[in-house]
Amino acid sequence: MELTVIGAGPAYTDRPGAVGAAYLVRSGPTALLLDLGHGAFANLAGAIEPSRLAAVLVSHLHPDHFVDLVPLRHYLRYEFDPPRRVRVAGPAMLAARLDALLAEPGFTAAALDVEQVRPGPVRFGSLAVEARAVRHTDESYAFRVTPADGRGPGLVYSGDCGAADDLAPLIRAGDVLLSEVSFGLGPNPAGAAHLDADDVGSLARTTGAGRVLLTHLLAGRDREATVARVRTLAGVPTTLVEPGDRLLVATLAP
Repeated sequence: MELTVIGAGPAYTDRPGAVGAAYLVRSGPTALLLDLGHGAFANLAGAIEPSRLAAVLVSHLHPDHFVDLVPLRHYLRYEFDPPRRVRVAGPAMLAARLDALLAEPGFTAAALDVEQVRPGPVRFGSLAVEARAVRHTDESYAFRVTPADGRGPGLVYSGDCGAADDLAPLIRAGDVLLSEVSFGLGPNPAGAAHLDADDVGSLARTTGAGRVLLTHLLAGRDREATVARVRTLAGVPTTLVEPGDRLLVATLAP
């Protein structure tokens, strides 16, 4: 199972070239995308022909996690004759939100087959996904992705999450944790519903995660100190991912 980081940016950043959240997971013939935030479509198209995606899973309805479904929809609708389609699973109001953005009822359904995320295990080709609701927006999810045959470690993606304990039931010993760390060394502002380095490091230690991949770090936060703090608390290798990173999940685990 391979992870390609398409985009790893937060809602805003001062780093040139940074784009919204998007993480491509592949196993055999199956390619699954976790989120598709602002500016990420071009990177996606450079990594895979987008109509080959088995599905896009959307963690929640903040634009830095879903808004590039708009260029994906346009690509599928206008690049091919007849148009192609991609399956999308996300919060209940995803299609309505996209239609409202364009003020066009049926805009989404022209090329995207949208369904609501179902908690529990779902199979997409050679990959299996377990979704779990987390505290962030009214409807937000984290995902655990594994090869469908059950071999090897899982990849647990936090989405945006305001309570590290919500992620713990998804993480098995040896899993790779791909976690937001929006507020770096912290502290988190009251009501922010995000994680900082102490949250992520403690979570990784108590759940036995085998490796931590950090993402979604806000502008102005100390990158090196954030990674070092999580690594110290977790006691496992820890890195901050960048667009273009390609990682074999099995080799990241103990």
